[in-house]
Amino acid sequence: MSVTVRMAPSPTGFLHIGGVRTFLFNWLYARQHGGRNLLRIENTDTSREVAEATHQIQESLRWIGIEWDGDVTFQLDRMDDCRRVAEQLVAEGKAYEDEGAIRFRMPDEGVTAWDDVVRGHVEVPNETIEDLVLIRSDGRPTYNFASPMEDVWDGITHVIRGEDHISNTPKQIQIIRAIGADVPVYAHVPNIFGSDGKKLSKRHGATGVDEFQREGYLPETMLNFLALLGWAPDGETTLMRRDELIERFSLERVSPSPAQFDYAKLDWMNGVYLRELSPEEYAHRLVLWLGDEGYDWDAQLVTRAAPLVQEKIAKLSEFPGFAGFLFHDVEPDPADLDGGAPVIEAARGALATLEPFDAEHIEASLRGVVEGLGLKPRQGFQPIRVAITGSRVSPGLFESIELLGRETTLSRLAAAAAIA
Repeated sequence: MSVTVRMAPSPTGFLHIGGVRTFLFNWLYARQHGGRNLLRIENTDTSREVAEATHQIQESLRWIGIEWDGDVTFQLDRMDDCRRVAEQLVAEGKAYEDEGAIRFRMPDEGVTAWDDVVRGHVEVPNETIEDLVLIRSDGRPTYNFASPMEDVWDGITHVIRGEDHISNTPKQIQIIRAIGADVPVYAHVPNIFGSDGKKLSKRHGATGVDEFQREGYLPETMLNFLALLGWAPDGETTLMRRDELIERFSLERVSPSPAQFDYAKLDWMNGVYLRELSPEEYAHRLVLWLGDEGYDWDAQLVTRAAPLVQEKIAKLSEFPGFAGFLFHDVEPDPADLDGGAPVIEAARGALATLEPFDAEHIEASLRGVVEGLGLKPRQGFQPIRVAITGSRVSPGLFESIELLGRETTLSRLAAAAAIA
């Protein structure tokens, strides 16, 4: 079967995550069938905002790993073609002029029906569909005219889009039939809801791909997670790489019911993908993310610190809060030091002359300090941890001290002892 699908965003703003999910379904279906996946920008003007949105759409798709075939096309470029078709429909009596506009003459009787791959057989009484404006009085084609015409010209075989377009489908089918073209297969995929059961929007948090990128999610995580919003290969499999998604995807297993965007599941999945990276690749991703977000931190130190956090954080964006003490001064809360001045002073004395100054010897030295004071490990190490990191929760204490170095460590211990 020869397959051609299209992704057709409107450049009215940044690409919503729901749109990306729908584009992903198009891409998976095309790749599975060895078909073509086109990118069409459904614009009717050339403003600066449109140019910015078009750039953002392409960058978002590239980041997540969704490719398109051929050049990006623009609806605006086919306005003249649309007008010629509309005038031909007028000449054939299938459309008429109305106050400077051109309207399509919808049938008054019968139904417009199609077999939706996701929703089954759908019928709409024609008497409920008003005559559709094809060309506005200012000469611009309407969406419900330009979109199906471009589907015909591009040879689109399957229109895979959101369920909010269901009301447009009978109008577009009538237009396609009127010009004597083949009607594509339609598949209307479900909306995405937040945890509150309402359609996903900005109130639910990040809704654009670029926002998830800034939050420190991996593109392979997003590809996997979004594929499972409304589709599942079975009742069990969750983690699937790109090739497996392409191999197993089917429109027939897309549910018509709304999909729920579960941030807890997304965080869990991202943590799994992060832990599966090699130490070198993990450090590389971390350095790139920090640079993109404006952190001017020493890349070599970030690379050395990466193994301390790889098993502990679910998003790259958690690194600054978890390990930022390695790159900037800290201000411990005296309450968290819990009167630990004696153990902090003793630790400072022990580490002042310790050689070699590495995690193994640091651990042995500090355990000796804690035992010598008759303290339990947790009781003794907690004030030291807070003094060093500024927090009660941190990466490995001994490894962190090694990375900080002797001078910074002793300075922080001295400052903490003074306020404990």
